[in-house]
Amino acid sequence: MSVLAPLVLKGAGEETLLWAKLQAVVDEIKAAGGQASYRTVDVTDLQSVKDLVAAAQAEFGGLDVIYNNAGIMPNSPMSEVWVDEWNAMIEIDLKGVLNGIAAVLPVFKAQKHGHIIATSSVAGVKNYVGSGVYGAAKWGVRNAMEVTRMESANEGTNIRCTTLCPAAIDTELLDHIGFETTAANMKAFYKQHALSPEAIARVVNIAVDQPAEVDISEVIIYPTNQA
Repeated sequence: MSVLAPLVLKGAGEETLLWAKLQAVVDEIKAAGGQASYRTVDVTDLQSVKDLVAAAQAEFGGLDVIYNNAGIMPNSPMSEVWVDEWNAMIEIDLKGVLNGIAAVLPVFKAQKHGHIIATSSVAGVKNYVGSGVYGAAKWGVRNAMEVTRMESANEGTNIRCTTLCPAAIDTELLDHIGFETTAANMKAFYKQHALSPEAIARVVNIAVDQPAEVDISEVIIYPTNQA
């Protein structure tokens, strides 16, 4: 099975560290007898995502799944009017997912199968103070994914769409929060509640492993101790 999972990078130092982590994952998969590779992608650039799709097809002979997981969360009160951060979230969290959908739809429609997975958030299900634009982007992800699923069903293209809505997960998201009060509150909250990323990976596996006629369209994932 050929699976794509575009990521987001913060800067050159983080990029170098991520490359090392990704190479370690690739080595682990190959050591276990699987096939894997990684590639740098700008999810805000449609052509960059299309190139990733083409590279996956060339290397693995086809494409079955794309997981649109790139995201940032530089939250702040709306009254602070941090427009640059607003724009960055829309570009990466929403447009990045739309670019992933756009890059694979022609492939999946032609072969009449495929699975699109995207990360939304509980902030795309409920309203949270301090998460106005982040939540807006994540609501947009949920809508775009559900409409894509509905249209595929109507068109008979058999494209499955799964939207994940995680709550507190221990990732690099908090590193992007520049508003000090918001950052401090979020770090304290995550320290108490956050799940490991492996929890989400298990949910992804469950969704992907379903029979072709079964589409798990949306999953909300909470830590058990998060009210």
